[in-house]
Amino acid sequence: MRSDVNGPRICFLGDSFVQGLGDPEFRGWVGRVLQAAAPGATAFNLGVRRDTSAQVRRRGRPEVEARTVPGADNRLVVSFGANDAMTEDGAPRVAHEDTVANLAALLDDARARGIGVLVVGPPVVVCGGVEHLERLRKLASAMAALCASHRIPFVDVTEALAADPVWTAEAAAGDGAHPGAGGYGRLAELVLEGGFREWIRADLTSSALQGES
Repeated sequence: MRSDVNGPRICFLGDSFVQGLGDPEFRGWVGRVLQAAAPGATAFNLGVRRDTSAQVRRRGRPEVEARTVPGADNRLVVSFGANDAMTEDGAPRVAHEDTVANLAALLDDARARGIGVLVVGPPVVVCGGVEHLERLRKLASAMAALCASHRIPFVDVTEALAADPVWTAEAAAGDGAHPGAGGYGRLAELVLEGGFREWIRADLTSSALQGES
């Protein structure tokens, strides 16, 4: 991690899980991850409730661009997919292949602008049922493969949260989708254990990223 005065600038881009909806402590997993591993970062939470990957892709570039500084340690954490896999009028809101294409476009754009990226897979939506979970499993696998091809870290949280009693109980007791403080704490642990600490310490400046391409 660069040791400049301001530290890394991290945009967290995604949906209501990124926003931390339902957490009575108003920290969500993003706030907990920052407290644990990047307290000196300048962070921007760009999570929007009900956003699909298509909506995130449309607003991603202008929102992230407005929060990056040339020459700084600019970072981007992306997480979406749960809303894509929800059904409307008998079909997923966003088709599987389109979700993957939207992620690919965001990754390519970030690399072109010298922004280091980490991707967090889609959390489980308890009220979505078994069919929604199966769509998320397939989506998480495809997202992981895409990130591997781009040499970008991917944190798979879907399976672990599906089996986590705190996440599922808190979500079921709430709106059926979003957990409370305990569930978001578990998600934060998964992100930290999945490589966030190593990612935030790595040299992901523009020159380093260009050297990898």
